[in-house]
Amino acid sequence: MRRLIRFACTGDTLFGTLDEAPGKTGLLIVSGGNEIRIGAHRGMALLAERLAARGIPVLRFDRRGIGDSTGTNGGFLTSGPDIGCAAATFSAEAGIERLVGFGNCDAATALALFGATAGIDRLILANPWVIEETDALPPAAAIRARYAEKLKDPREWLRLARGGVNLSKLAGGLAKVAQSKPEAAESLAARLRAALAASRIDTTILLAARDTTAIAFRDGWDGPVALCDTDSHSFAHSSDAAWLEPQIFSAVTRV
Repeated sequence: MRRLIRFACTGDTLFGTLDEAPGKTGLLIVSGGNEIRIGAHRGMALLAERLAARGIPVLRFDRRGIGDSTGTNGGFLTSGPDIGCAAATFSAEAGIERLVGFGNCDAATALALFGATAGIDRLILANPWVIEETDALPPAAAIRARYAEKLKDPREWLRLARGGVNLSKLAGGLAKVAQSKPEAAESLAARLRAALAASRIDTTILLAARDTTAIAFRDGWDGPVALCDTDSHSFAHSSDAAWLEPQIFSAVTRV
C-alpha cells in the first residue's frame, strides 16, 4: 500500500510518500537538487513501487521548501535536519529495524555528510556531487575523459581537419585541464570522503559511466564503484532502470 504522510521538521511540515512492505530493512530515498520526491521521469516513484513489491518498505519525501513541504529551500548542505526527521519518522511509521539511505547527485552528498547523524545504517550513493567550479566548463576530469574518448575516434580527427571543431572551446578546455589545482582540504569532495571515513557506514557507490558529475567524483575516489554504461545522470533510460533496481535491491538486502 502507498500512503501519504507528513511530519514536523524544525517548525515546518514535510510531506512524504510511504510504500509499505513487510520487510524490516527500509529504504529512505533522498531527492537531489530541487527535485520533488517523485523523481526525474517518475523514476523514484517507480523504483519505490517495484522495491515495495519485493518486500522493502520505501519512504520518499520533499525537504523543506521543495514540493509539498513548507519552509525555505536552503539547498542540500542544509538538509541534515530534513534527513534526520525523515529517518526517525520512517522507523516509527514502518517499524524499521535497519535503515538504508539512497540518493542521487547532491542528495548522495547530503547522505554522506549527514547520514550517520540521522541514524542511517547503510548508504547507496549515486553520482555524488563534488563540483565546485564556477565557470561554464565541465570539471577538468570530465574534459580529460571526453578528449580521451574523442582521440580514439577517427571521425573526430576528420572533423578537426575540416574545421568542424570549435577551436576556442577546445583551447578553453585544454587550458582548464592544464591549470587544474590540487584539491583543497576543505573542498566538498574532501568533506565527503572524510565524513564516510569517520562514520564507517557501509557504502555502495553507483555511477553513470559517462555522466559529467560521476566522472568528477570518480577522479578523486579510490574505493570500489559499480558503473552503469550510460550518459544519463538520472538513470533515465529503460536499460538504466533495469540496472539500477537490482543494484539497490542487492545493497539493501545484503547481510
